[in-house]
Amino acid sequence: MSSAVAAACGVIALSALAVPAAHADEQFGDTEITGVTVNGGQPVVVGTSARTVTVEVTATDPSGLEQINATLYRGSVESPVATVASDAACGPTAATTTTCALTFTLTPGTAPADASQAGTWQVSAFAIAPDSDAVFRDTAAAFSVQRASQATVDATPEPVRWGRALTVTGAVQQADWATGVQTGVAAGQPVKLQFRKAGCKEFKTVQTVQTAADGTLSTTVRAFQDGTYRWSYAGTDTTAGAVSEGDYVNVR
Repeated sequence: MSSAVAAACGVIALSALAVPAAHADEQFGDTEITGVTVNGGQPVVVGTSARTVTVEVTATDPSGLEQINATLYRGSVESPVATVASDAACGPTAATTTTCALTFTLTPGTAPADASQAGTWQVSAFAIAPDSDAVFRDTAAAFSVQRASQATVDATPEPVRWGRALTVTGAVQQADWATGVQTGVAAGQPVKLQFRKAGCKEFKTVQTVQTAADGTLSTTVRAFQDGTYRWSYAGTDTTAGAVSEGDYVNVR
């Protein structure tokens, strides 16, 4: 069944509207949905604990709005692999234009269930007016759901003699939604080793190193200046980027 239609079933008693056919956008009268924004237009990054997301749905009708609501889903609207309902709908209101801020709770292990559910999700939305006009949009907006990641760094030895080799290690891990723990990113992910000279504000990239099979990193540089080292991971379409904290090294 269409997500928007299914979501509307519980509120049809508020009007004389007949439920439209499944798998199709429908509009009755002059009710319109003019905009849908998920998480302020930014990707939704989910770690190993529940994450609340705000979706803003703007709707208009000259007679006001009885109810505005939406559903998040992954996959096709006919056969979604995951769905998340809003915590509460908006309305009623006499305002002819309303921006409804809906909240959704994404729960790792349930929705999204596992790594296969990272990527593009959709929003189905509907608005119903008190005069029985209504609009249903099965694909009102698309947004990205990514796994959260984190990076660590360690430079040794500390302190180090001028010109000697300095080993910089670390790791990049990402949320495993199925198990609720952090696991290493895949092998071959490019991660930048960056250095900020003491007294300076900006980091500069020294090397680009690829992750090992368990997400770990290791490289060697020559130490000539006091400063701070960090790892910077750009991320992928399905995993968010991460920057480690800095490790300051004194050169003697």
